[in-house]
Amino acid sequence: MHRTAPRTRSSDDTLFSRRVRPQDWRNPQPKDLYDLVIVGAGPAGIAAAEYAARRGFSVALVERTALGGDTLHTGSVPSKALIRTAHVYDAMRDADEFGAPLPEQPALDFAAALARMRRIRTRISVYHSADELAALGIDIFFGAARFAGSDRLYIDKTLLPFRKALIATGARPKIPDIPGLEQAGYQTSSTIFDVKELPKRLVVIGGGPLGCELAQAFCRLGTHVTIVQNNPKFLPREERDAAEILNWSMARDGMEIRLNTIVTAARRDGDTKILETLNNEVRGEIAADEILVCTGRVPNIETLDLAAAGIASNPRRGITVDEFLCSSNPDVYAAGDACLPLKFTNAAQSSARIAAANALTQAGRKHDNSVIPWCTYCSPEIAHIGLQVWDARRQSIPIKSYTVMLNDVDRAITDGEETGFVKIHIAEGTDRILGATIVASHASELINEIAVIMSTGIGMTALAEVIHTYPAQSGAILQAAQAYRRDVDTAVRQATPGGLYV
Repeated sequence: MHRTAPRTRSSDDTLFSRRVRPQDWRNPQPKDLYDLVIVGAGPAGIAAAEYAARRGFSVALVERTALGGDTLHTGSVPSKALIRTAHVYDAMRDADEFGAPLPEQPALDFAAALARMRRIRTRISVYHSADELAALGIDIFFGAARFAGSDRLYIDKTLLPFRKALIATGARPKIPDIPGLEQAGYQTSSTIFDVKELPKRLVVIGGGPLGCELAQAFCRLGTHVTIVQNNPKFLPREERDAAEILNWSMARDGMEIRLNTIVTAARRDGDTKILETLNNEVRGEIAADEILVCTGRVPNIETLDLAAAGIASNPRRGITVDEFLCSSNPDVYAAGDACLPLKFTNAAQSSARIAAANALTQAGRKHDNSVIPWCTYCSPEIAHIGLQVWDARRQSIPIKSYTVMLNDVDRAITDGEETGFVKIHIAEGTDRILGATIVASHASELINEIAVIMSTGIGMTALAEVIHTYPAQSGAILQAAQAYRRDVDTAVRQATPGGLYV
């Protein structure tokens, strides 16, 4: 049973709008020359603006729509709020396993779940509101930007000369070329949180991180979900055993899974939306109330007139940058989804600070994808950092992997969260960690320990001696390090027969 209330504009909506795009905002009088002009006020643009302003540089921050970017408005913040609701609601179904059975399954108040999401979004918006940024001395300009030369750009009709510029315009959902899709109607990650009622039937096109997250969340809230993926597994960037666990988890939730399936056409029959599919030459149809497209993202660069500033780009990959995040124009840098293959908020923020430092201080810092962790927030979560096995093979790097299953970890057993593993790859013959995959209920937290280890150069030998809390799921990481240490001890003993080894 689901309760749905009519949508009205709440005080949260009003406060949110006032913070991210004040209605009475008037763009400031521009300076004669800015040290740094930033185009785009999402996570990357805001991170760069705060970095530069706190170091005394003059900064202009340009935003076409509203502060915060997709992360705040339609991405990580709202999706994780809804995923949390779905997790709580799903946990109620298994309450009897913990000795706390519910007399009956409670009704889901979808309108209340969306209201909670908007409250959270409003609360988080305070940290990067127009008032907060202006208080740092950042000049905020709302309007469309376009370059007018190698060292200047226009905001509508206002000219902003700059010493250095940073493009951080982010990306938007990529829409596949499916005949009839526009006429049938569809949702994307930018619009799905505006639905007024929980759809009874939802078909999700795309089995990447966002598609899997939203598919599972809506399924657990009570929607009949069908997910269509054109690859033989979900999450193509993840290891097969991790993707298989996710497949099992989503099937257990009752999701209808169509792998190795492409959508060939879409049409509408009254209020029903129908997708035509093809799987190994077998044709099929899927009927739904809503279609959610999650087939990747494309950079927002086409309206910037990059050629006027001598900036090379690619419509699919974005701004062309070197390892220092500098474009073909030495005075223009780029960061985040506008230029990076890893389209994650943490990658955007990190790259923006590096780009700003290189632009303003010639810091010479390099952007390194190998130490950027990411996570798919399904149940269980799937997190990764560094090299994958196939990366090592392609680069002819010999590796050895240590895997600990969560059903051998005491805390995972007590929590009833035994599905998953910790797998750590090291350079063979050393104790240096090259990468790791973690599948666990809190993988997004556990992977950060690996990130610290890799960033600081700590090896498995030292990690094996680090005291962890007990019981904790991070004990799986410790167990992997201790397994490595046992292998080393064994090898030393075998190499010194009859000798003593301490």
